[in-house]
Amino acid sequence: QVQLVESGGGLVQPGGSLRLSCAASGRIFSISAMGWYRQDPGNERELVATTTNVGSTNYADSVKGRFTISRDNNKNTVYLQMNSLKPEDTAVYYCWARLMLSGSPAYRAYWGQGTQVTVSS
Repeated sequence: QVQLVESGGGLVQPGGSLRLSCAASGRIFSISAMGWYRQDPGNERELVATTTNVGSTNYADSVKGRFTISRDNNKNTVYLQMNSLKPEDTAVYYCWARLMLSGSPAYRAYWGQGTQVTVSS
């Protein structure tokens, strides 16, 4: 009923940049928030950045000043601009959205399939 499709991952050298995109589609009535989480082997999934439908943002301390989250509400799309990438940013990045389906009484969380980001020389 809902799809979150990510794009933009890949291999980049330390200090480089990548831009991730995630588009939500389906029987969506409303999206209250979207964002990005990441997970590398052996660790739990962690928050990277989120943004709400009124424009407030939240970032993990480890990415503040380097990553910027933005959102196009008309396109149900969220972006993550990642600059000054470090090897420790290597992970699978997952798109997340809290949304309400048409005909549903409540918001719930949905996840994308993940996109690999590798920072290595």
